[in-house]
Amino acid sequence: MFELRRLRLLHELALRGTISDVARALSYSPSTVSQQLALLEREAGVALLEPDGRRLRLTAQGRLLAAHAARAIELDEAARAELSASQHAPARVRIAVMSTAAEALAPAALGLLAERMPSLRLEMVEMAPEEGLFELQAHAFDLVVAEQYPGHTRELRPGIERTLLGHDPVRLVVPLDSPATGLADLRDAAWAMEPEGAAVRRWAVQQCRAAGFEPDVRYEATDLTAHARLAATGHAAAMLPDLIWTGGRDAVRLLELPGSPVREIFAATRSSSRGGEAIEAVLTALRDALEAHRPR
Repeated sequence: MFELRRLRLLHELALRGTISDVARALSYSPSTVSQQLALLEREAGVALLEPDGRRLRLTAQGRLLAAHAARAIELDEAARAELSASQHAPARVRIAVMSTAAEALAPAALGLLAERMPSLRLEMVEMAPEEGLFELQAHAFDLVVAEQYPGHTRELRPGIERTLLGHDPVRLVVPLDSPATGLADLRDAAWAMEPEGAAVRRWAVQQCRAAGFEPDVRYEATDLTAHARLAATGHAAAMLPDLIWTGGRDAVRLLELPGSPVREIFAATRSSSRGGEAIEAVLTALRDALEAHRPR
């Protein structure tokens, strides 16, 4: 029989690509990971790894076993969840949330969960959606709160399910003294956007191009509150979702973007853990928190 812990290492290697990345993610030494994978090769009776320059890559048999490993890990997770539920044991749910959800949704959701399921231990890490969704597949988290913008659907990953929590309007944010009445009036403005490579950055640039200009992006920040402050102090224009406004927004003006776009806020979970009482409670609390959120 294959040892599940070793199968987990193979699964992680298939996701992360290098022994050192697997070791870092699981808090092992690289030598320990290598030794355990070598033992797994002996159990399998076939070569699972082969040299690729200075690195190792999975052989065809290694990829085949890694696919089975993913299913074995899912079955183990589902079995543990059912046993825990049958014993009414205290549950723990680990979530990764994007920055706006960490500020606007998490406190309200925690308050709801304290009333509805006081025995639940919720652990939260703020993380960009791209990284959080990857780590969800690697079993680092049980649930991830992420977003996607119109026309920019995030990658669909095997074994991952999505639950729509709600919609979040995205509006144009300008200083109070800006004479702009719409996006086309801001062709000469300085812009605050997320760094290159982020899905929202690509989406925002496309909005500007559709309006007939290339944005002058002078300020880059992953923290959207920084964008709001740059707009409030007269230094930049920005495109921001309503979820960011947990406090007052009297220092800026909000304008509608063409087509009044909204982003989807969704929660991603693994199919093997979906349906558990704790996961469902967290999903409901997040959905209720988003529904109750109203910009002041």
